Amino acid sequence: MSAGEFHPLAECGGTRQPEAAAYHKRWLVVNDAGQWLDRALCPQLAEVSIELRLGYLVLKAPGMLRLDIPLDVIEDDDSVRYQIALGGETIDVVDEGELAAAWISNVVGFPARVMKVHPDVAEVRWP
Repeated sequence: MSAGEFHPLAECGGTRQPEAAAYHKRWLVVNDAGQWLDRALCPQLAEVSIELRLGYLVLKAPGMLRLDIPLDVIEDDDSVRYQIALGGETIDVVDEGELAAAWISNVVGFPARVMKVHPDVAEVRWP
């Protein structure tokens, strides 16, 4: 990551938009076993570009329609809340749903899901 660049979706493209600082590494991609995917495991993540626009995290990838994910949602649906292991700790995450899963799976070429770090998680120690 270069200075002044933020990565709202970990391991994907970055943005220099100042408002992205509040969302740095708040989303991540996991495989169907719940394992966090970094670029070493999934180099296709580098093809995903990020932008913040009108209250949405906008994802784009070559050959794909864009995907818009709301930035700020009250996370009160425990049916989409999960725990994953990340950096030696267990963190709460929220599944962004089937559309996001289908989109990212198409990009990476195998079943994957987009997860948001639950807002109650103060800090994540990323590996």
